[in-house]
Amino acid sequence: MAWKRKAARVILFDRDKRVFLMQAHDPADPTKGQWWEIPGGGIDFGETSAQAAARELYEEAGIVADEMGPCIWRQQVRFRFGGIEFDSDDHVHVAWCETGDYSPTHLEALEAMAFEGARWWTLDEVLASDERFLPEPLVAFLPALAAGDLPDEPVVVAAVGD
Repeated sequence: MAWKRKAARVILFDRDKRVFLMQAHDPADPTKGQWWEIPGGGIDFGETSAQAAARELYEEAGIVADEMGPCIWRQQVRFRFGGIEFDSDDHVHVAWCETGDYSPTHLEALEAMAFEGARWWTLDEVLASDERFLPEPLVAFLPALAAGDLPDEPVVVAAVGD
């Protein structure tokens, strides 16, 4: 049985249009290897998705967004992480800041075991990389987002999972 939840994630750009990504792995399944992901997690009771995205960014990365933008896409994703099956309704926001250093402020135990570090990536670095990036649609969306081309309404992407 999967844990159903609403989640908020954030694609964070700095003033140089670099994107902030965190390196992670599944501590319960080393066969999955490593990947790079955007910050995010569950939406708490009473929070909007934008509030949750800002909170998760601060907790997981120690960075405060100067501007939290709109929800740009939605996805229903099923995945297993840390031995737990998730069925997550993700709201993905875009945000901007001057810059920031990776300095988590409040990681849950599983996150502390999973996150290996973080860095700012240029668009060209992401597009040329053989690394795995999550969520899956991220690489396809990045060029338009970096150019400031945001959808008027959140794009609903196909259900994905691993």
